[in-house]
Amino acid sequence: MTPQFSPSYDNKIARKYSSKTLEEKVKNKSVLQEELGWVQEPKRPLVCISTGMTDALGGHLLEKMMEGLMELPLELVIRGRGSQKYGALFTDLAKKEKHRVNIVPDDEVTLRKLLAGSDIALFFASTKEVREDIENALAYGVIPVAPEQGTLENYNPIQEAGNSFTYKEHTSWQCFAALVRALETFKFPFDWRTIQRHAMEGVEE
Repeated sequence: MTPQFSPSYDNKIARKYSSKTLEEKVKNKSVLQEELGWVQEPKRPLVCISTGMTDALGGHLLEKMMEGLMELPLELVIRGRGSQKYGALFTDLAKKEKHRVNIVPDDEVTLRKLLAGSDIALFFASTKEVREDIENALAYGVIPVAPEQGTLENYNPIQEAGNSFTYKEHTSWQCFAALVRALETFKFPFDWRTIQRHAMEGVEE
C-alpha cells in the first residue's frame, strides 16, 4: 500500500519537506497552530486523530482514556468526520479546552495541512481505511500510536529502530501507555527525528 499524499510535492502545505529535510516540518506546525488560534509552541507535542471517530474506529477506547489524555501535556486536533455521538463529544471538549483542542474540516487540503503540522497520530483500530490513514501519516513523518499491524514497527530505543509506538491488545490502558511512551520520546529531538526518518523512508522507497 502506498500513501495517497507526499509532503515532498504538496503545494497546499506551508513548507514542503522530505525525510532528508525534516527540519522544515516544524514550520508547518507553527502555521497550523497559528491558524487554530494557538500560541506557536514547536516543543509542545501536537497529536491528531486523522481518521475522525466512530465506534468502528475505536471510539470506545478513546472515551475510556479521554480523561487521562487531557492530563497529558499535548495539543489535540481531530478531523471532523464520523458519527454524531463523537462529534458532540469533541465539540464539547473543544469548548472546554479551546487553547489545545480543535476540530478541523473534513476535506483533503485540511487533512494534508493537519498531517504536515502534527507530530503524533492516534489510531484505535486496524481496518483497511485506518491502514490507509496510517500510510499517509507515515509519509508526512507523523508517528503513529496504533494497534500492531503490518507496516508498523514498534520503536526500540536500544536498537534505534522502528517507525511507531504500537500496542498489542485493544485496551484503553495499552493505548494510553503507548502514547505516553511516544510523548516521552518526543522530548529527545535526535531520537524523534530518527523515528520520523524511519517512517518516511519506509514509504518513500
